[in-house]
Amino acid sequence: MTTMSDENNMQLKIHGMDCAEEVSLIKRELVPLLGGDERLGFDLLNARLTVDLDGVDVTAGDVVAAIERTGLEAETWENARQSSDEQSFWSNHQRAIMTAISGVSGGIGLVIHLLSGGFDDAVATPAIACYLVGILAGLYLVLPKAWRSLITLRPDMNLLMSIAVVGAIAIGEWFEGAAVAFLFSLSLLLESWSIGRARRAIASLMDLTPPVAHLRDESGEVRDVPPADVPVGSTLVVRPGEKIPLDGEVVVGNSDVNQAPITGESVPVEKQAGDELFAGTINGDGLLEMRSTKAAEDTTLARIIQMVGDAGSKRAPSEKWVEKFAAIYTPVVMAVALLMLLIPTLLLGQPWSVWIYRSLVLLVIACPCALVISTPVSVVAALAAAARQGVLVKGGVFIELPGKLVAIAMDKTGTLTKGAPEVIDVVPMNGHDEEELLSRAGALELNSNHPLARAIVDEIKKRGMTMPPAESFETIQGKGATGVMDGKTYWLGSHRYLEQRGQETPEVHQQLGAMQDAGRTVVVIGNDEHVCGFITLADAIREETRDAIKALHAVGIKQIVMLTGDNAGTAKAIGKEAGIDEVHAELLPEDKVAAVEDLVARYEHVAMIGDGVNDAPALARASLGLAMGAAGSDAAIETADIALMSDDLSKLPWLIRHSRRTLSIIRQNIWFSLALKALFVVLTLMGVASLWAAIAADMGASLLVIANGLRLLRS
Repeated sequence: MTTMSDENNMQLKIHGMDCAEEVSLIKRELVPLLGGDERLGFDLLNARLTVDLDGVDVTAGDVVAAIERTGLEAETWENARQSSDEQSFWSNHQRAIMTAISGVSGGIGLVIHLLSGGFDDAVATPAIACYLVGILAGLYLVLPKAWRSLITLRPDMNLLMSIAVVGAIAIGEWFEGAAVAFLFSLSLLLESWSIGRARRAIASLMDLTPPVAHLRDESGEVRDVPPADVPVGSTLVVRPGEKIPLDGEVVVGNSDVNQAPITGESVPVEKQAGDELFAGTINGDGLLEMRSTKAAEDTTLARIIQMVGDAGSKRAPSEKWVEKFAAIYTPVVMAVALLMLLIPTLLLGQPWSVWIYRSLVLLVIACPCALVISTPVSVVAALAAAARQGVLVKGGVFIELPGKLVAIAMDKTGTLTKGAPEVIDVVPMNGHDEEELLSRAGALELNSNHPLARAIVDEIKKRGMTMPPAESFETIQGKGATGVMDGKTYWLGSHRYLEQRGQETPEVHQQLGAMQDAGRTVVVIGNDEHVCGFITLADAIREETRDAIKALHAVGIKQIVMLTGDNAGTAKAIGKEAGIDEVHAELLPEDKVAAVEDLVARYEHVAMIGDGVNDAPALARASLGLAMGAAGSDAAIETADIALMSDDLSKLPWLIRHSRRTLSIIRQNIWFSLALKALFVVLTLMGVASLWAAIAADMGASLLVIANGLRLLRS
């Protein structure tokens, strides 16, 4: 059997599983066998069933046999993928063919019926023959499921429709029976098409991996190989306009790369030597040589595909509610239809033909398919739209949560800020100027790998300045560095090193204290005579942070809290600059968990967003965990329920609005379906509704709610 993570987990392709009714059928057979439905995972849009066999005395053969008892066909997921292109024309199109036969035969029967005397006379035998062909063709895929439902005494929509058609025939309403069979078959065909559209949306979204990678071998020759055959650490050539085959980093070349397929960024990102590349992104006009850093199955794209594939089985609360409702609703409707038949006829002496007909109309309009299919279609459309925006939602259960959030906790470093220090101010003293001060510092920091040193050198490069060579260079471990420039010794170090040198004056001490209180890290530059000046650095907030925080408040988030292990001075400065409501500093990982627990106790619906390994416990504790996906750690991304693949906080307000829109559309679909059915129940009791009008209304309702759900693809 195809495995997910081990031999006890099997994945099956269920042919014909297009509606929640088929899910119910399968559950009826498998739940008693397995001892609970928690062992089953249904991905309706991909017709995939996941079964956990760990710890139960049930074989894969037992599972397949149980599924086949429902009238459905099961196949291992891997075999189904391999044989998907080999299916016969009949297998791929039988529903459409039988629906067409049903419609044509019923139409011919109607013409004969009208020409032979109309509805007031007895139905002619040729018309009956055509109607019968139309009925059998329309119910070709329905009757086996209806029979199974009948013998197990578990009524479903297939049984409802079959009873309605047989009842229409029994009272001589051949046209009504043929119309119901055709319209129901057409409804299932259109429903299958709608599900196929959602499947294609997911497939096109994820169909990003190029078929070949240009591998440079040890001899320097470039040859084309499948990305799956490329070892980690290999050198690849990416030509202009091509998709990048694997995750890696640039070795040679410069180019703008369109990262929208992975991160949702609308503007191409400039890449040069040392920069990270994602599989599935699109190279611009430059030729790049890259070194692969991950195998094909471990790339960011592969993880997204896996997570989106698994998302379908993690059902939203609305889906679970609808399924439970339908399980009670269908048998109740059958009981009501029976009472509608018996009470007027047996107790009130009404004619049987009238109330049999009205009971059949009630059975038809009560079909719950529009209700049960609209929610999973809406949820998957919402997941696909989010993925297009660079927001990876790991299941339907998580697409509804952002819309309910009241408070959000955020890590500072890498979430609110860029995660790397930048030069903020250059403060020259004692006759020195900014350019001289920076060039002296750059000369002393040129060969250091310390983040502060790299930030100073980057600032000098950004300004287009040159650095004088430093002679007699010496590193003072943990304190700073010294060197000789233009015949004079200069030093560089921290506030503590300045104190040790004994060159700190009250004025310098006051200035340094004020800068550190503002959350700045200060590098002091001096010579043997005096302090030449300061360079202040800080982990700068992201460009979008302030606007994102404002937008979060605007969409109704009451409390935004920053959690950080950084010192209080830096935390308060960043919090004030970003517009944060509440700041907690100098926290250990367990302290972050406690802070999130406190927020959950106060507000109930709380999200935590972070990017580091130390954020993973807090992400798991929050009502909703969000990870900064591009630069975030694997632990944070795996623990989180949602990942922002572009590290763009502005996606968070969008996600909240998108979640609320999804909830709104799901509620619209549920209320519309129920309201339409309630209306037709009233019309049925009044004797106004007909069989064919009831099935047409039900089909129209199915199409409307599915189309309404698919609007989310345009979000």
